[in-house]
Amino acid sequence: MSDDPTGPELADVARAAEDRSGAGAVTEDRYARPDADRLSQTMLDEIRRRSTGAEEAAFFDLDKTVIARSSTLAMGRTFFRDGLMSSTMVLKTLYAQAVYQLVGADHERMEQARHAALELTRGWEADRVRRLVRETMEQVIAPLVYREALELIAEHRRAGRDVWIISSSGEEIVEPFAEYLGVRNVIATRSGLDTEGRYDGTLEFYAYAAAKATAIRQVAEVRGYDLTRCYAYTDSITDLPMLSIVGHPVAANPDRELRAAAEAMGWQIRDFHAPVRLRDRLPDVPGPRGQLAAGAVGAALLGVLVWRLSSRR
Repeated sequence: MSDDPTGPELADVARAAEDRSGAGAVTEDRYARPDADRLSQTMLDEIRRRSTGAEEAAFFDLDKTVIARSSTLAMGRTFFRDGLMSSTMVLKTLYAQAVYQLVGADHERMEQARHAALELTRGWEADRVRRLVRETMEQVIAPLVYREALELIAEHRRAGRDVWIISSSGEEIVEPFAEYLGVRNVIATRSGLDTEGRYDGTLEFYAYAAAKATAIRQVAEVRGYDLTRCYAYTDSITDLPMLSIVGHPVAANPDRELRAAAEAMGWQIRDFHAPVRLRDRLPDVPGPRGQLAAGAVGAALLGVLVWRLSSRR
């Protein structure tokens, strides 16, 4: 890997990714507030307040990098049981999960998912969503974590680096999972709220594509990180800007486009193969018990959908 993570060839690749990722923002700005591509000053003040003094950090994407599926889609059955989603929406969620597993999430799919999520969740109580995620964390998301990702997180901690989870999923999902891992630092999508604490259909910050890179730069400035000594792990070509700004970019479980880009740039490529139950790896981490039957039924439905899609392909 080159010592200079911002060389001209890499800059051209990253610029192309940023241009493509910004296309939806221009035509769909009604879904987001004008500054939704940057962390707010309030967020940065809190990040500065919790500074550890570390000069290096490791930034981990969540979905298909730390866990084997989409964290947002995985919560569909939980929201159904609590009455937030209809059975029809759950089936659509399972179908989307199957597609995500088979073909990944390019810019167009991410935009479609963003629009659908904003419309679906408009009027939901944010605190209620956080409570549901925490109550079902162990059964829904914790079993999906990659052993290799846990080992890397532990390795970076031993080296004295701050560990971050950075994800386009909502902070109501990402923060509880990060807490479960013992990770205090999170960059995630933040939805706008009305005066009653309900989602209002806008985004205060959308942690996606070029905005992830912008947020990492902002964090590095307030924390004092040397980005040339920092690490980033992700699976998606949409996160190319994020990889391009650190000295140690790693394509983890990369989609086809990111794998090709990583090979061209001489970046490290890692493939994770072993999802494990988080409790088995971190036995001292507390976690609520859940209703496993619903999860098993959902898993079976997902398996059927994946099989059908695979057969068509």
